[in-house]
Amino acid sequence: MQLIIDVGNTRVKAAIYKGDVLQAKHHFALQEFSEEVGEFAGLYPIKKAIISSVGRLTDEQARSVQLRFPTIVLSHNTTLPFTNDYGTPETLGVDRMALVAAFMQSHPQKNGLIIDAGTCITYDFITNKGSYKGGAISPGLRLRYETLNRLTANLPLLEKQMPDSIIGTSTEESIHSGVVQGTLLEIDGAINHYKEHYNVDTVIITGGDGEFLAKRLKNSIFAHSNFLLEGLNYILTYQND
Repeated sequence: MQLIIDVGNTRVKAAIYKGDVLQAKHHFALQEFSEEVGEFAGLYPIKKAIISSVGRLTDEQARSVQLRFPTIVLSHNTTLPFTNDYGTPETLGVDRMALVAAFMQSHPQKNGLIIDAGTCITYDFITNKGSYKGGAISPGLRLRYETLNRLTANLPLLEKQMPDSIIGTSTEESIHSGVVQGTLLEIDGAINHYKEHYNVDTVIITGGDGEFLAKRLKNSIFAHSNFLLEGLNYILTYQND
């Protein structure tokens, strides 16, 4: 079995895979990393592990895993199942690497667009030849709400909500329209552009807001909540091939 660890800015996702099949998943706060990973992993016969971190994982926390299992800490030096043609490969986020790897496993020989709707919204394009070209990064829903509140004097901080109309008839409705409808228009516009100019035939959306947005988009897409974990599992397995 393989231990998969995805470290975000404040939360950690840990998962156990047997082959390509998810066996268990656990979420916890970053400050509880060593204790929670130890208890969770102790329930399974783990053979090896991979850590992907975009958060503030300390060396000590990483060592708590490395001392127990053969462990890969994902970086631009890791062998990947695709060609990385990013202009600055050393700056490509490890979460984006994992998403592209997941697409390579699930949709080989397809032109693909992967959208990760989390703290940021990332767009990643990979060709049917397995060549990763890059994409885009924009603020996610929560960042948009928080920015309107933090950088203005009078706008309230709201929780995400789908507005009834694009025309807001109050300040709160106008914020929801600007944030949610604006994000939907952005994503649909990006998908249309990739389809028209790059022959994209498969679009995946994932991340914390993925399902919320997916059912409201005009384009036909696949929503997949565990896509990043699957990509990390594939990268770890790929190291033996």
